[in-house]
Amino acid sequence: MLKPGDKLPPERDLAQQLGVSRNVLREALRSLEMAGVLRLLKGVKGGAFIQEGDTSRMNDVMRDMLSLGTISVRELSEARVHVLDLVVGLACDHARQSDLDALEANIERTELATKEGRLLDRVECSREFYKLLAASTGNKVIAMIMDSVTEIHMRFVYAKVASSGVAMSRLAERRRQLLSAIASRNAASARRLMRTHLEAVQRMLEQDPGAMSLHVALAEVQPGMRR
Repeated sequence: MLKPGDKLPPERDLAQQLGVSRNVLREALRSLEMAGVLRLLKGVKGGAFIQEGDTSRMNDVMRDMLSLGTISVRELSEARVHVLDLVVGLACDHARQSDLDALEANIERTELATKEGRLLDRVECSREFYKLLAASTGNKVIAMIMDSVTEIHMRFVYAKVASSGVAMSRLAERRRQLLSAIASRNAASARRLMRTHLEAVQRMLEQDPGAMSLHVALAEVQPGMRR
């Protein structure tokens, strides 16, 4: 079974194995490169190499769909609620101690950023928190979906904080309550705490309709959040 870093057979051999012409194979390889599945290198040590999954491509597709109106902000928010329901439930089942430690370290950084008034850094901590939470499920597919939904949603949060200087209070405290529920494997409590938090975030965003503007959310983005 092929894994990231593995090199595919030479073009001639691969074309013979698949029963296609080399021209057809080249087009297929280029398509896989554009999808982020392969990396094509030229030269003596070149060839087609299996890549790690690149969630940024999924993020780009979802952002473009939002921009074109194919999906709505309401649908994005609704999807995020349901995906996080699944994520916290799986985290309760599968999170390892190393996952819990990483989440706790993130909460400590969030707390420090809050005390020092670094609110935009705190948004980045939130972005990382959801990434760590998704990884704790042990399911890479769910982690990829969560990453894509979070990446776009955090642009709205960043735009809100950047434009108004307003940020959610008691964030670190809420995070610790959630982490405690996950550590104790209490899925019902974890889901309830997460839904309460998401409702509070939505209320914060809706206080200023401009913060939910697609233009603001996609334009006023911290450079580090761009892919």
